[in-house]
Amino acid sequence: MYELKTKENDSSVIEFIEAIESPKKKEDAYKLLDIFIETTGYPAKMWGPSIIGFGSYHYKYASGHEGDAPLVGFSPRKAKISLYFATGDPKREALLMDFGKHTTGKSCVYINKVADIDVEVMKAMIKQSMNFLRETYPDGTN
Repeated sequence: MYELKTKENDSSVIEFIEAIESPKKKEDAYKLLDIFIETTGYPAKMWGPSIIGFGSYHYKYASGHEGDAPLVGFSPRKAKISLYFATGDPKREALLMDFGKHTTGKSCVYINKVADIDVEVMKAMIKQSMNFLRETYPDGTN
């Protein structure tokens, strides 16, 4: 059976951020940490080796595949910063129109630096993503 690699763990978020080599990326990681904690109301937790997540939800697909994931999160990767929001939320695209310089993947929004984006729009995206997941998985959100 498939074993989910990205699980919540007890690794230190601060130690993870402190290990970031780029001073600018480290500074942005701390900015994002503050924004996500303030906006979500959840403490930061490490998910897998490199994702900082906030809150959690339990999902179960029609295929039977199920697991837990953070409601929202981010990862300050070497190339770009990955922001994790809900997949399938139709309101995400409208918010992204005013977000600033970014690219997107299925569940990720990629930015180079916090200065490239509108932080107020990101806060709205965080709240929208959490609301969408709470509506989609009403019995599985924490």
